[in-house]
Amino acid sequence: MRSLTPRRRRATSAVGIVAAATLAATATATLLAGPAQAASTLGAQAATSGRYFGTAVAAGRLGDSTYVSILDREFNAITPENEMKWDATEPSRNSFSFGSADQIVSHAQSHGQRMRGHTLVWHNQLPSWVSSINDANTLRSVMDNHITQVMSHFKGKIYAWDVVNEAFADGSTQHRSSVFQNVLGNGFIEEAFRTARNADPSAKLCYNDYNIEDWNAAKTQGVYSMVRDFKSRGVPIDCVGFQSHFGTGGPPSTFQTTLSNFAALGVDVQLTELDIAQASSTNYSNTVRACMNVSRCTGITVWGIRDSDSWRSSENPLLFSSNGSKKSAYDAVLSALGGGTPVPTTPPATTPPPTGGTGSTGPLRGLGSNRCLDVVGASQSDGAALQLYDCWNGTNQQWTSTSSNQLTVYGNKCLDVPNHATAAGTKVQIWTCSGGANQQWRLNSDGSVVGVESGLCLDVANKATANGSAVQIWTCNGGTNQKWSRS
Repeated sequence: MRSLTPRRRRATSAVGIVAAATLAATATATLLAGPAQAASTLGAQAATSGRYFGTAVAAGRLGDSTYVSILDREFNAITPENEMKWDATEPSRNSFSFGSADQIVSHAQSHGQRMRGHTLVWHNQLPSWVSSINDANTLRSVMDNHITQVMSHFKGKIYAWDVVNEAFADGSTQHRSSVFQNVLGNGFIEEAFRTARNADPSAKLCYNDYNIEDWNAAKTQGVYSMVRDFKSRGVPIDCVGFQSHFGTGGPPSTFQTTLSNFAALGVDVQLTELDIAQASSTNYSNTVRACMNVSRCTGITVWGIRDSDSWRSSENPLLFSSNGSKKSAYDAVLSALGGGTPVPTTPPATTPPPTGGTGSTGPLRGLGSNRCLDVVGASQSDGAALQLYDCWNGTNQQWTSTSSNQLTVYGNKCLDVPNHATAAGTKVQIWTCSGGANQQWRLNSDGSVVGVESGLCLDVANKATANGSAVQIWTCNGGTNQKWSRS
């Protein structure tokens, strides 16, 4: 298996090329009766099944108008290419630098795009002051502090973190040699994940690697055994990232099997750095369908926007040509995103409520309080908070249910969970409608309003009934503070 040599700094140091094969009920969680509508962009189409479609972004390219135009039109998730890696965030011990990473996060927040954090512990792009440490207690303290400081800086802004990246050796079930492995031993991965959970309990924690797409590969089996062990012992791991750097042959024939088998362990699976040499429409379609056919495959990220932005630029591996035009593979991906199995939510879908179908407009009245869901101060600004308030038929209390599973107010603002958070207790807000899964809701016949992405219920905090009571998402429990009426 030959290796691809990186042409610019990126997430992996080597990538194997794997064999080709073809991988083969549109369904979606619905807010109200009626099928999901086909979307015209990658992110919006992925969102119809509760998924994201993202891209790697370089802060240095955010001044390129063509680049940014495609980014904000097509993608509803962002991964920083290099800006959150150790050499960028902690170049010298306990001296942290977040300027470029903050620039990307700010862009994502202002455009309703979720953020994936990449990456906390990796043997590459590691400052020499870290790689030269040979004392276990010192390295453990340094690693734990780095994870804690970086995650704390971005706390509440990151949907998922690649906590550990590429820890397994090529062609082996064992860990690769690295300063972390050599000084701390096999336990460093578990240590990193436990530290990460403490640093930001609401972020999803992922292990990320390349050449683990083929179920028959030794490296795949090594990672699978680790995840199975972690889940059996309660080590906090929520997702596995499959980098998915493929050659002209496309994905391996066992790719969907691999995704399904990992998902069966109780973790989400994500395609985190997808690119395919020469961008064959068939290869892209087969890759995306493999994800769409696995309900816990929650999203896909391509590693760059245009071919000229790619670390493999000579292989033209992306969905947009260097001049920004869509390639035929783009249409194949858009089509493939329209089918498959929706991401599961809790609780399961129920029959639509008896009143207030798609397109209806009116108040959402809390059954426990007899007060209405209200935008504080009648603000129309992104980020404006929601509260309970006496019903008075103001425009800030008029909510429209749409065929895109959204609840809109003022025509273009959506009921939104900030930063794609999924933690109980997250306060809701309004935000310009973007098609993201954090803006999709299901109105159930029992009166509950359930977030498609989080599976949590729209809830009045602390079962309060007074004017000004905060509104949040919370674990569904059947309480009257989670029941709403359209009347």
